[in-house]
Amino acid sequence: MQTFTVDNWRFALADHREAWMKGFDDATWRAVAVPHDWSIEQDFAPEHSSGTGYLPGGIGWYRAHVPLSSLALAPGSRVVLAFGGVYKNADVWVNGYHLGGRPNGHVPFSFELTELLSYAPDDDLVISVRVDRTEISDSRWYNGAGLLRPVALEVHEPVRVLSTAFSTVAADAAEATVHVDQRIDGALDETTTVQVQHELRSLASGRTHAVETSVELPAGGTADVRSELRVADPDLWSDTAPELYRLTTTLTWEGASASCREIVGIRTFAFDPDHGFSINGEPRTLKGVCLHEDAGCFGVAVPAAVWLRRLLKLKEMGCNAVRMAHNPHASELHALCDALGLYVIDEAFDEWESPKNKWWQGHNVYPPRHEGYATHFPDWHERDLRAQIEAHRNHPSIIAWSIGNEIDYPNDPYASPLFEEMTGNNDAAKPAEERRYDPNRPDIRRLTTIARRLGAIVRDADPTRPVTLAAAFPELSSRTGLLDDLDVVGYNYKEHLYDEDHRRFPEKPFLGSENGHGYAQWRAVADNAFIAGQFLWTGIDYLGEAHGWPVHGSGAGVLTMAGFAKPGWHLRRSWWAGEPVAHLAVRVTPDAADRKEFWRHPVSRHWQDSDAGTIEVTCFAAGGEPRLTRDGADVPLSFDDDGGFWTAEIPASDAVLVLEVRDGDEVVARDELRRAGEPARLDVSIWQAPADAVRRCRAAGVAIEGVAQIECGLVDADGLPARGDLPVTAEPGGRILGLENGDLADVTPYSRLQRSTFDGRLAVFARSGEDAAVRLSAPGVDAVTVQI
Repeated sequence: MQTFTVDNWRFALADHREAWMKGFDDATWRAVAVPHDWSIEQDFAPEHSSGTGYLPGGIGWYRAHVPLSSLALAPGSRVVLAFGGVYKNADVWVNGYHLGGRPNGHVPFSFELTELLSYAPDDDLVISVRVDRTEISDSRWYNGAGLLRPVALEVHEPVRVLSTAFSTVAADAAEATVHVDQRIDGALDETTTVQVQHELRSLASGRTHAVETSVELPAGGTADVRSELRVADPDLWSDTAPELYRLTTTLTWEGASASCREIVGIRTFAFDPDHGFSINGEPRTLKGVCLHEDAGCFGVAVPAAVWLRRLLKLKEMGCNAVRMAHNPHASELHALCDALGLYVIDEAFDEWESPKNKWWQGHNVYPPRHEGYATHFPDWHERDLRAQIEAHRNHPSIIAWSIGNEIDYPNDPYASPLFEEMTGNNDAAKPAEERRYDPNRPDIRRLTTIARRLGAIVRDADPTRPVTLAAAFPELSSRTGLLDDLDVVGYNYKEHLYDEDHRRFPEKPFLGSENGHGYAQWRAVADNAFIAGQFLWTGIDYLGEAHGWPVHGSGAGVLTMAGFAKPGWHLRRSWWAGEPVAHLAVRVTPDAADRKEFWRHPVSRHWQDSDAGTIEVTCFAAGGEPRLTRDGADVPLSFDDDGGFWTAEIPASDAVLVLEVRDGDEVVARDELRRAGEPARLDVSIWQAPADAVRRCRAAGVAIEGVAQIECGLVDADGLPARGDLPVTAEPGGRILGLENGDLADVTPYSRLQRSTFDGRLAVFARSGEDAAVRLSAPGVDAVTVQI
C-alpha cells in the first residue's frame, strides 16, 4: 500500500451549493493546509456559545485537486479516500459523485474510489467536502470546525489487508504469545490461495520473529485469518519502558504481492478488584489526567510536535495515564502515548440518545440548548463505536474502552423517583424544577439497556480490553443496574463512596475516572490498594465550558493552554514524581477554608507590592526534609494536611527565600525566590525534545518535525522572572503559526501576530526550516531574533 497525503486544499467559509461539481471554479478560494480548523481563525464574540469557547461555526467547503498521474496507478490498483475526522456533518463528493457523509466529527471514515476513477475524464481528481457546523451549542467544550485530521489517498493492490487486530495472549520476561487476526479483502475473479507472512521486529533490539500461513480468498470477497507468534525474550511495553514492535504483513498470490505495516506493542495488564492495576504482572497506580483535544491557538488541528511538548511536561510531573475526554482523539495522539509510555482510556461518547444541557450564556446559566450528537446516536452509535475501536485497537497504550461520560447526570436529561433520596450533584443554584423528580423526563433505567448494548459491541470488536464508564451519579446508578455490565467502574468525583461501594461490589475493579486536584482525593487512591488510580480534571486548560464572557475556556488544568506549568503542576509533582522536588510560591494569605484549594487562588513565583503585608509561602517538597530560610535565617514550616504542602507566613519584603530538601546531610533539591523587578529583556529559547523521546517518536512513525516552539519570558535585570506583562509582536507573518499566552480571558483573535505575555510568559509557534528566523519585540525592551 502507498499513502498519498492530501494536505493542500482550497477553502471557503460559505455555503456554495454547486461546489460539489467537478467543474466548479474555486480559483478565488483561500489556500489552506489540512489539518485545518476554521473556527479558531475567527473572532471571539459573546453572541456565540460559551460552551464551545465563544467561537463561531458555520458552513465551510473544502476542495482539493490531485493529479491522478501522481498516484502512479498500476493495473488492478484500488484507491481509497480516507478521512481521519471531519467536524462535523461531512458530505463528500469526488469528481461530482456523491459518496456519502459522516455526522460524527471524531471518527475516521473512508470511501473506495476505484470504479469512479475509471470514469475520470482527465488527470484532475477533484475532492469536495461540505462541513456543516451551524450548531455551535452542540457540545460542552470546543471541538473546532473543518478537516481537523489528515486526509489521504491510499493505493492498494488487488488483494489487501482490510483490518488487523494485534493482541497479547500471554507474556513474561522469557516468552510472549501474540495473535494477529486479519481480514483479507480481494478483487479477484476466482477463489485464490493467498500466502500470509508476518514479521515482528523490535524497534529497540531489532530482533525479528516471523510466521507464515495461507488462506483461501473467495472471488471478490473477504477471508479471516489468525496467526500466532511466539516471541522469545520479548521487549515488553509499559509506562517505564515503552518498547514497540513493527508488524509487517506480506500477502503473496499468483506471482503478485502486497504489504502493510503497523506499530504494535507486547504487554499484559489487569484490573483487579482488590489490588488495582498491573502491567506485565507489576502493580502500578494510574496517575492520570483527562485531556480535551484543543491546543489554544491551533484549535483542534494540533501538530504532533505540540502534543509532544505537552505530554512530556505531564510525564515530568509524574503522570503516566491519559483519559481521552470525551470523544475519540486523533491517532497521532494515541501514537505519542505509545511512544512515550502513557496508559490510555479511550472514550466514545458524552451523551447517548437524549441530549445533555449545552450552556451558551455561561456554565449552568439557564435556559440551556439541546443540540449535539444525540440526534445521530440511534442510527450511528454502532458504526461510530466500531470505527473508533478498529482505528485504535492496536495501540498498546489503550487499557480500557469507555462507552460514556457522565451519562447518568440527574435530570440531565434522565430522571428517577429515587433522585430525591440521593446526595450530591443536586446543585442548589439550579432552578427549583431541576432539583426534583420530573416523570416527564426519560427514565434513567433506559441507560442500563443502552450500556449493555454498547458493552456487547465493544466486546465483539475487541475482546481483549475491559469496558468502563465514567459515572457522575453512582449513588443512583449502582441501584438501577447501569454499572452491572461494566468490567471496570469509573467514578467521577465520588471518592467518599470508594470504601462502601468496594464492600457492596467486591468483584468490581474501581478507578477515579475524573477527579479534583485536592490532597484528599489523591490520598483516597494512595491509601487504598483496590483503587486503580485517578484522572485529574484536567491535565491542560482547554477552550470551552466557559463560565462567562470574556473567559472562553476552563482553567482546570495543571498546564496552561500555552503548555506552561501552573503551581498545581509543581504540587502534583511532589506527590507523583517519586523524586526529589523543591518549589516555592507565594500568595496573599487566603482564608483557612480555602487552603486545600489553593490552585483556585492567585499563586505566583513573585510578589509585587512593597506594602503587600503578610504573604504565605507555599513549599512543595518531596524526597527529604524541607528547610526554608529567609535571608539565611530559618523559617518554621508547618504541613498543611488538607493541602498536602508546607507553609509559612512572613512579612512581604525584598528578602531572598531558599527552600532546600535534605536527605540526611545531602541537599537533594533546592529552589530560590525573591521579589521580581521590572522587565528588562525577553528571554527566549526554542523547546527541544529529549533525544530519547525523539528517537522513540520517529521509530513509531510519528511526524514531529516542522514546528518550532519558542518559549518566551520577561526577565528583570538579574535575569529572574519579571513582574508585569507586555504585548509581544512576532514577525515575519508567513512563518508564524500562532501565539498563545494561556490567558483564558484574553479574547485577542488568534489571527493577530501580537499577544500579551501572561504571568510573564508566552509561547510562539512557527514553521521550521532552513535559514528561518522569527523576530520578537515588546515595548521598552530590545527585540530578539530567533534562528530556527
